[in-house]
Amino acid sequence: MSTLVRFENTERVYQLGERHVQALYPLNLTIDNDEFVMILGPSGSGKTTMMNMLAGMDSPTAGHLYVGNEEVSAMSREQLVEYRRQNVGVVFQFFNLIPNLTALENIQFVVELTGSSGDAHKALEAVGLAKRQHHFPHELSGGEQQRVAIARALVKEPPILLGDEPTGNLDVATGQRVLKIFQDIHKEGRCVIIVTHNRAITAAATRVITLGDGKIRSDEKNPNPLPAEEVIW
Repeated sequence: MSTLVRFENTERVYQLGERHVQALYPLNLTIDNDEFVMILGPSGSGKTTMMNMLAGMDSPTAGHLYVGNEEVSAMSREQLVEYRRQNVGVVFQFFNLIPNLTALENIQFVVELTGSSGDAHKALEAVGLAKRQHHFPHELSGGEQQRVAIARALVKEPPILLGDEPTGNLDVATGQRVLKIFQDIHKEGRCVIIVTHNRAITAAATRVITLGDGKIRSDEKNPNPLPAEEVIW
């Protein structure tokens, strides 16, 4: 176990016209490389801002953010592009698959784009879709498309896998299957961080951080996470 993510007095302020909106107040937080963390909060709580900074898609206006030995908050635009390619895999609520590429080609595209040594076939096998590799997105169910999206994020073998409301558009049974994949990925030794507004699914994580109005309201360890198939919402 070692610290993978470190926020040090990290804050984010947005300028909306003449208004300053404090999305995230000074945040001090560490996340270890073997944790499955869910960041819980309503819209406007700051959870998406946190995720965007971890993903290298946004930068703090003050303070520092470290991932591994790198200070993400000090990176140039070019460095952030490389960071996104190599260090994080992101699974969004909306699958964002390329419609004219098959499941396998969607994943292979990422391999070629990032120069990864990952195996697209193995990534699909890991999410149980080896037999659907030649199907196009419109031929897959919502849950299958989300699993392709997970495989696409995973094929780079990033140290961090991020999920932005990954069960948000799924029914319970399909959501449970997706949650189980995240649990399995965590058990293999990868850090998994999911942002969600759904309190029920946090029972599957090993740690739950609750945000409200840009501040941490609670930070609790969960020594006995529920198996995904037992999580009901």
